[in-house]
Amino acid sequence: MRTTIGRAFAFLLLWLAVAGRKPADLPIGVAVALGSAWASFILAPPSGGRVNLRAALIYFLDFLRLSLWSGLDVARRALSATPDLNPGVVEARLRLAPGYARNAFCIIASLLPGTLLTGFEPGDDQKVYVHGLDVGQPIAADLAAGEASFMRMIGHE
Repeated sequence: MRTTIGRAFAFLLLWLAVAGRKPADLPIGVAVALGSAWASFILAPPSGGRVNLRAALIYFLDFLRLSLWSGLDVARRALSATPDLNPGVVEARLRLAPGYARNAFCIIASLLPGTLLTGFEPGDDQKVYVHGLDVGQPIAADLAAGEASFMRMIGHE
């Protein structure tokens, strides 16, 4: 029941952010939020995990830090007279099992400038290929650290 209310509330907040806070639109927003929550349970049933708020804050702050430093590094490389690039693909291993949590992590990890998760090994669903602007950087280690932090956040330690 708490999960249903939580999802409906999250969808209502999303509705308010998009449509605005006009009181006349609130009944439609509530109906849309309830319908969205119902559909989300069919499309993405609860996994049983709980978000650790302290770990989520740490993950968020770490993501912002990494995003800022990665963005500055990419900008430095792009604006340099002689770009310092060593592009390539590295292999990394993920601990998260295939599913929603791993998909969410892969999407978030691909948002960081300078790296992009490009695919998985067909015979080994834990092996992921990551394209980087500089394969001399510890791309696989950084990905593993980010995954460990993400796993703490969602309660899959």
